[in-house]
Amino acid sequence: MDAVDSVNAVDSVNAVDSVDSLGVAVVGFGWMGRVHSQAYARVRHHYPQLALRPRLVTVAEEVPGRAEEAADQFGFTATTRDWREVVADPRVRAVSITAPNFLHREIGVAMAEAGKHIWIEKPVGLTPEDARAVADAVAKAGVQGTVGFNYRNAPAVETARDLIASGELGTVTHVRVRLFSDYAAHPDGALTWRYERERGGSGVLGDLASHGADLARFLLGDIASLTADTAVFVPERARPTGATAGHSRAAGGELGPVENEDYVNCLLRFASGARGVLEACRVSVGEQNNYGFEVHGTKGAVFWDFRRMNELGVSRGTTYQDQPVSTVYVGPGDGEFGAFQPGAANAMGYDDLKVVEAYRFLRSIAEGAPHGATLADAVHSATVLEAMTRSAQSRSWVDVHP
Repeated sequence: MDAVDSVNAVDSVNAVDSVDSLGVAVVGFGWMGRVHSQAYARVRHHYPQLALRPRLVTVAEEVPGRAEEAADQFGFTATTRDWREVVADPRVRAVSITAPNFLHREIGVAMAEAGKHIWIEKPVGLTPEDARAVADAVAKAGVQGTVGFNYRNAPAVETARDLIASGELGTVTHVRVRLFSDYAAHPDGALTWRYERERGGSGVLGDLASHGADLARFLLGDIASLTADTAVFVPERARPTGATAGHSRAAGGELGPVENEDYVNCLLRFASGARGVLEACRVSVGEQNNYGFEVHGTKGAVFWDFRRMNELGVSRGTTYQDQPVSTVYVGPGDGEFGAFQPGAANAMGYDDLKVVEAYRFLRSIAEGAPHGATLADAVHSATVLEAMTRSAQSRSWVDVHP
């Protein structure tokens, strides 16, 4: 090694030593806990300038053996079946909360009060009061709180937002947001916590429509009022006989009632005067992650489909009638695309959106200021979902009160 190489090697070591190691924990190791762990493992590969280096300290999971499997695969140094041990662990400075919805409030408040930054999955509890309780605890403790509204992190979505804000589409007149999936379409799908009011809260509202409410607000601003209709299309499911993860099957088990909605459609009125339609369904046979939006303005329109995540359909100009739609591929100048791919039309995927989310969470901690979706965004989404529930029950228009 010559003198120049020696200096470069020393500089490289010093650069690594100057990065702050941040002890993190993951509470709840189902599919989403795995996604968060992968994001922590990848984040500095894509963002080498990040001032924090996440270090996987503890994984908490009550299902026997699952935490140990996670530790073996991802390198967590400790495991526990009781998330309260994470609260008391001084090595842990930040926590991913990927446990079921009914635990969000208790865990989120406890972690924030212990001075730990939190990255929590939507919908942040079962009610707007749950989301506010976590938001208040985060604010009072002076820690950072990031929420898992990952679809807003797609570079194409951020580009669409910029197009709308620039006025290139004219005045926005209406939007359609759709979230159709078949993950609950099979009649043998297990009756897990997701289908119970007490533990899952609302059904497709909290699972998919929460993303739709966030996307609508991210693109067009606050929703002022709405009217909604909901339905349950698979009224009974079999109870599982053991631990489940994701959307497991349970054929032949004891049947129990599905207590929350499979489907919602909703008419929206935005504070800006724009109108909208939001529709979500978890039992749509033939639909796999058909998520997207269409935004129309007085001069143009923009279209996005999650299944073609890195493309936008854009119509702009002065033709108005018979105006064409062009396909635009996002590239390194759009959102966080450049951290993943060197040129337009190279694909990003779902897991990349969670890496973006991890980066923004860690950047928020490093800089002491929020980046990305916050607990305030979760409260707004929860109030929209609560308004949908009230409207479906009363069969009337209701105001949204953030």
